[in-house]
Amino acid sequence: MRKLWMPVALMLCLLCNRAMPQVTGGQFAFEYLRLSNSPAVSAMGGISVACPDNDIALAAQNPALMRPGLHNQLDVDYNSYYAGISIQNLQYGYYVPKLDAGFFLAVQHIGYGTITQTDNTGTVEGSFSPYDYAMTFGASKKYGDHWRYGADVKGAYSFLNAGAAAAAVLVDVGINYNDTVSGWDFGAVAKNMGSMVKDYTTGNQEPVPFDLQLGVYKTLKHVPLRLFMTVHHLYEWDIRYDDPNLITPTNILGTADTAKKNASYFGDKLMRHLIFGAELSLAKKLTITVSYNDLQREELSISDKPGMAGFALGIGLHLKTIDIHYARTYYHIAGPYNEIGFNLALNRMFGLGQWGEKVGWNKEYEDWD
Repeated sequence: MRKLWMPVALMLCLLCNRAMPQVTGGQFAFEYLRLSNSPAVSAMGGISVACPDNDIALAAQNPALMRPGLHNQLDVDYNSYYAGISIQNLQYGYYVPKLDAGFFLAVQHIGYGTITQTDNTGTVEGSFSPYDYAMTFGASKKYGDHWRYGADVKGAYSFLNAGAAAAAVLVDVGINYNDTVSGWDFGAVAKNMGSMVKDYTTGNQEPVPFDLQLGVYKTLKHVPLRLFMTVHHLYEWDIRYDDPNLITPTNILGTADTAKKNASYFGDKLMRHLIFGAELSLAKKLTITVSYNDLQREELSISDKPGMAGFALGIGLHLKTIDIHYARTYYHIAGPYNEIGFNLALNRMFGLGQWGEKVGWNKEYEDWD
C-alpha cells in the first residue's frame, strides 16, 4: 500500500503548492506540452488520463496506463497543424516480465516553418526556423488486482532563434484503477512538475504548464458504448477569463450592470474544468468517438459565431497488426484540425529470429494482466 500512495501524496503536495490564481493560457513556457499527442487523444477532447484502450499513446497522458498489453507497440503520427506548422509524435512501449514493469518512450516535435526576421523598423535581417521538442521516458508497475502506478521524466527544449532557446526537466506521476468486470476505469495524474534549466534570456525563469487531472471511463454492459469524463486544472477553481470588452454599458450613463459584473458564474467556472464524451464500438473493429471540451469552446470561439468550437470527432479502425486513428477537432470557426495516426503491433508484424525470442520481442501479454 505504501508504494501506491507515494504518487498520491506527491500529487497532493503539488496541489497545495500550486493552488494560486493563474490564467490558463499565455502564462507559461513550453505550452506545447499541453497539445494532444495522438488523434485518438484528440478525439477524446485532448486529454485522456483514464482510458482502457489498447493504445500506447495513452501512456504519455498518464504513465500508469503503460501495461503488459502494450508490449512492443509503436504509435506514429505526422500532421500539418494551422499556418503550416508540423507536428510529429512517436510513442513506443515494452514490457519486461522479469521486472514486472512496463516502459515507454515518447517523442514530440513541433516545427513552425521558416519565419522572416526583421528589426524594429521592419528591415529584413534574414530568417529563422523555430521548433519545440520533448522526449519522455517512463515506467509503470502493478499493485494488487486493479491498480497501476507510474512516473516519467521528460526533457523539453524550445528553440526560437540563435539567441533565444530554453530547456526544462519535468516529471509526471500517475495512478490508474481498472476493473474489467464492472467496466470502471479511473485515473489521476500530476503533469509537468519541474522547472526550466535554461532560460530564453538569462535570469528570466518562466513557469512551466503544471496540471492536475482526473479521469473516469465507464464501459456499459449491454451496449457497445463507453462514456468518459476528464477533469483538468484541479489546482485552481477559477480559470474563467473575464473579458472587459464583453461588458457593455446598460444605461444612459454608459455604466455596466453591476450585478452582471459581480456574478459568481459558478456553472461556467465548473464547466470549464470538464471534458466529456462517448465512444461507440462496432464489431470490435471500428470505434466512433465524440467529445466536448468546454474550456476550448469558451476561449477559442467567437461569441456571435461559436460554430462547433470545443467539439471533436474520431474514428478508429482496428486490424490485426495496425490501428488507424483519425480525428477532427474544432478549435475555431476558421476551420477544423484533421489528424491521422498509425498504431503498429511490431510483435505481430515481424520477428527478430533467435535474438527476438531471447528478448521476448514476439511475446503477447494480457492487456490488463
